[in-house]
Amino acid sequence: MAAAVGLLPVLVFLLALISLDSYKLVPLGRVLLLLAAGVAAAGLALLVNRALAGALALDPKTLVRYVAPLVEETIKGAVVVVLIARRRVGFLVDAAIAGFAVGAGFAAAENLHTMLVLPDARPALWLVRGFGTAIMHGGVTASLAIGAKTFADRRRGGLAPVFLPGWLLAVAVHSSFNHFFVGPDLQTLAVLVVLPVLFFLVFRVSEGRTRAWLGTGFDTDAELLELVHSGRVSTTPIGAYLESVREHFSPTTVADMICLLRLRLELSLRAKGILILRQAGAVPRPDPEIEEKFTELRFLESSIGPTGLAALRPIFNFSDQDLWQFHMLAGSSGPKSAARRRASGS
Repeated sequence: MAAAVGLLPVLVFLLALISLDSYKLVPLGRVLLLLAAGVAAAGLALLVNRALAGALALDPKTLVRYVAPLVEETIKGAVVVVLIARRRVGFLVDAAIAGFAVGAGFAAAENLHTMLVLPDARPALWLVRGFGTAIMHGGVTASLAIGAKTFADRRRGGLAPVFLPGWLLAVAVHSSFNHFFVGPDLQTLAVLVVLPVLFFLVFRVSEGRTRAWLGTGFDTDAELLELVHSGRVSTTPIGAYLESVREHFSPTTVADMICLLRLRLELSLRAKGILILRQAGAVPRPDPEIEEKFTELRFLESSIGPTGLAALRPIFNFSDQDLWQFHMLAGSSGPKSAARRRASGS
């Protein structure tokens, strides 16, 4: 009973978030990896907290209220930092799911440890830890991820301005929760009321932004690809830019640049098509040509060289969503090869 009450609520909450994601932005394999990362984060946080408590002679109250929130939200947030910095998060929905998955893994490990330390604890403790503390851990890490994704989309400087606001909020909420300004039962009730409302609003906003991005992006990519195939790309601003750099590169390199543009557009359309099918409830079939396309993409990038790719940056000035779709597409057709890892990260 203790294990069920202590572990199941946060995992059920996570499954509910995944089911609400109509575009299936976060694959199940990644969710499991993030849960495992949360478990590892809990183990590391336990060691750090113990070391700090011994080195600084901290009393338990100070440790729980002030030091532990700083340590634990820093370690959990580091996973989110890596995901967003590597552009593995495209929208607010997958930021929320990824952050909550890390927090859920952390909470599950923490509650298992508590069961070992306090095997005879009263059922009331597990109600508070299972429905309150565990979901709080998932919620604050999800909030950190949502905030970081929001600031990352606005391109506000480097990593610190992007992640600092969400991290400060996570630490403040965690610390406040550990102060028990109100009774544990009221805190648990507040968590169960506030978090679903927050996630509902985030999912509504993100779904709207995803639909808008898919609509405008699909039409723009399709129109430009048609011009490339018909040989009329020179009539576009992109064609004019390629014409301006022609004198600095050989005709072969310029031809490879156009081929690279075509290939990226094809992959972009394929990725957007997958999301549209998922939203409609269909299961896209694996594309056997994807592997070859990423191999060709890698070859073209190597042929063009660093200088040529730098010259193409004004054309390939992709947003985080545009870069994310290549990671999503590369992972949708089986294990990544080195070529696909390099191409999807370029």
